[in-house]
Amino acid sequence: MPDVNLLFLCTGNSARSQMAEGFARHLAPAGVRVWSAGTQPSILHPEAVRAMRERGLDISSQRSKGLDEVPKDADVVVTLCGDAADRCPAYPGARLREHWDLPDPARVESGRESAKAFRTVRDDIERRVRDLVSRL
Repeated sequence: MPDVNLLFLCTGNSARSQMAEGFARHLAPAGVRVWSAGTQPSILHPEAVRAMRERGLDISSQRSKGLDEVPKDADVVVTLCGDAADRCPAYPGARLREHWDLPDPARVESGRESAKAFRTVRDDIERRVRDLVSRL
């Protein structure tokens, strides 16, 4: 497989894109370099870290990054929220661009409901990442 730059984009790069990055780093074949970034980077959400830990993946060392910190030559670009799809750069060289319209689990404030929302989105992201890396 030729080298591939895979980029996950979201608004805050705090939860959905971070979980996608974590799954892709774990599941992608050799030669795939995985990145995530946000149009308005914030901080890694602790509930995203907990949800991924339940899957045996530690994303605690990942951090929220801006668009200026990731490659401009992404081959595959996945946006994970409506705002990112509308505001992200075009990446004209990307051979594949997908949009995954996923609810933002960080908007759920209640403790138990928040954890449930993160798990639901995490499971959806895992299925989508598995499908995506099978097509690379």
